[in-house]
Amino acid sequence: MPTPLIIAQPENSDGARMVKHSVVIAGHRTSVSLENAFWKVLGEIAARRGLSRNRLIGIIDHDRDGNLSSAIRLFVLDELRRREPPG
Repeated sequence: MPTPLIIAQPENSDGARMVKHSVVIAGHRTSVSLENAFWKVLGEIAARRGLSRNRLIGIIDHDRDGNLSSAIRLFVLDELRRREPPG
């Protein structure tokens, strides 16, 4: 009998739940769907930079090539990698 595949769930699996937020970018209202964990970290990054989350998303939007949700995820990933000590 094959061994069942066990997928580990994060301690707080709520972070994986998709959440849609309305944002205003360059005067245009749109919505962005991201996992809760990405919204949380994006808010932390914005606060550390002294920006609103909307303003930070506008900056990300200006520099992106492709889907906004993906660009935000990649931005957050890059920021987290920069915080890690080398090694």
